[in-house]
Amino acid sequence: MSPRKWIALIHPRIAVVAHDLAMAGFAWWIAKALRYATVSGQDGSFDVLEFPIVLAMQGLIFTWTGLYKGVWRFASLPDLWNILKAAVVGTVAIGLALFLYQRMEGVPRSVLLLYPVALTLLLGLPRLAYRFWKDSRLDLFSTRTSKRVLIVGADRAGEALSRDLRHDGRYSVIGFVDDKASLRGASINGHPVLGCIDQLPELAREAAVEMLLIALPAATTGQMRRVVELCDQTGLPYRTVPRLEDVVAGRAQFNEIKEVAIEDLLGRDAVELDWTAIRETLTGRRVLITGGGGSIGSELCRQVARLGAQSLTIVEQSEYNLYAIGKELRGDYPELLLECVLCDCGDRVAMQKTFAEVKPEVVFHAAAYKHVPMLQKQLRAGFRNNVLGTRTVADLANEFEVGCFVLISTDKAVNPTSVMGACKRVAEIYCQNLNAHSATHYITVRFGNVLDSAGSVVPLFRQQIRSGGPVTITHPEITRYFMTIPEACQLILQAACLGQGGEIFALDMGEPMKIRDLAEQMIRLAGKKPGTEVPIVYTGLRAGEKLFEELFHQLENYSATAHAKIFLAQHREVSWELLQALLNKACDATAAFNEDELRRCVSSLLPSFRWSDTAQPDNVVSIRREAGRIEQGRIETGEN
Repeated sequence: MSPRKWIALIHPRIAVVAHDLAMAGFAWWIAKALRYATVSGQDGSFDVLEFPIVLAMQGLIFTWTGLYKGVWRFASLPDLWNILKAAVVGTVAIGLALFLYQRMEGVPRSVLLLYPVALTLLLGLPRLAYRFWKDSRLDLFSTRTSKRVLIVGADRAGEALSRDLRHDGRYSVIGFVDDKASLRGASINGHPVLGCIDQLPELAREAAVEMLLIALPAATTGQMRRVVELCDQTGLPYRTVPRLEDVVAGRAQFNEIKEVAIEDLLGRDAVELDWTAIRETLTGRRVLITGGGGSIGSELCRQVARLGAQSLTIVEQSEYNLYAIGKELRGDYPELLLECVLCDCGDRVAMQKTFAEVKPEVVFHAAAYKHVPMLQKQLRAGFRNNVLGTRTVADLANEFEVGCFVLISTDKAVNPTSVMGACKRVAEIYCQNLNAHSATHYITVRFGNVLDSAGSVVPLFRQQIRSGGPVTITHPEITRYFMTIPEACQLILQAACLGQGGEIFALDMGEPMKIRDLAEQMIRLAGKKPGTEVPIVYTGLRAGEKLFEELFHQLENYSATAHAKIFLAQHREVSWELLQALLNKACDATAAFNEDELRRCVSSLLPSFRWSDTAQPDNVVSIRREAGRIEQGRIETGEN
């Protein structure tokens, strides 16, 4: 670094050090002068080494407390607290040094009480005055046109946001709205609390506001929806600060202004997890995850790595997805023993070699085809991947004595009306019943749609809105359950701790949401009007698509578990010999590409399932479902 740059860096520090040491000497003189001014007939005198001792000891304490690291431009309460601490500790150090030097001769004890008060004022007032001058100068000479904003939420987040915006220059805070009655009429950082949140449309209009900023990081989903509805009524653009869980997880910065995302309105309240039990299950263990490059699989990889697994093996058939998650984990967790295996989980030879090399203790099987309309006419591909691939990995878990095997399933496996759902249901049946013939604990976890997963409706709607529409929906009354990817993965890990083998756990998906409402909300969040600026078109139910999703079969008699967000379905046994015979027959039909025979095998396993290449009215599906439930119960209890 050049001498000029060193001087540029050092010069401000030298000025600060010189100022603080001068103030220390001045404070000592003031303290002693005040002491002798109150006692008539006495004159204070200073020893020749008194000031050098004071400056030396106080300078050391200034350095120790890090006082010189503070920037006067941003002086605040923490800086004042640091000054007070330096003054008090410095006084103690000076007193000890003077006692050792001359037994405190000529230094009254009251000076040690007056000195820290004087020093705190002499160090604190110039810093605050400098900050006030800089802030006033910035506001006075700023040439940028600031946008008038109203902050929703006058708690800590709102107060901190208003302070940050004061230095930004792009925004001018007009005031706050908040529901707390104690804040009504109060002033925060010089800005008034104008009223309650329900008055937002009226107050925004009266105050000629140009933008709304939502500072409610701890708000529940219901509260956030209410606030967004009120913001929509104003017709003004609005932004928000990140949720607390996003800040804690490192996905966002505190007080970072961002657009309101659909996840903010569809996510649920924070999930309480038994992290102790989860860590006992995963920390220090060898974990293998199939489909580790997918939406759910990749988030499982992140959470397993975060929990301190001894090693993580990722099996993925997409080269790019495997590369992406591998690169991310190696950067974030360099100490993790990571193995990335590029292969199809149905390739028994490759999977057997992988199991033999890594000897996993916990397996999460997330690999699956999930696109319902695409699989509807591709039974062989769906069955080969979702059923036979699961069978291969599950059998190897038994062969290599894996402690726990978790199958990631779907709500579409309940009373399936699609090829995808039927294949996942067969995979569930196999894992459930293999549990009785193995020391491995086989656990199935079922959940619905996850927000922003690859191929899901949310990214599709985003793309359609970005291109100006139309947004396509299959049916005006179609509903789906939604949860965020991190929440789904956390509950999967929790279910793995609860399971003893053979269970089907279903995650509490909250209340189902109409896809129409989802589309309209996403259009509004994009700053457009649904139906006019972005049209919505109904295309009709697709082949295999349900109008309403279910999480349990009627015969499963689900019950609560130790976790409020996880439910347990009662185990339904199938004749093991019949199951093996049908799967062997289906395997041969898959190898021969005999889809007619494969259909017959699936029909034998799932008698209530009806094949259809076109969508059916929901009431027809319901009638057929009810008619098939008794027959379904017979096959799954081993009756012929």
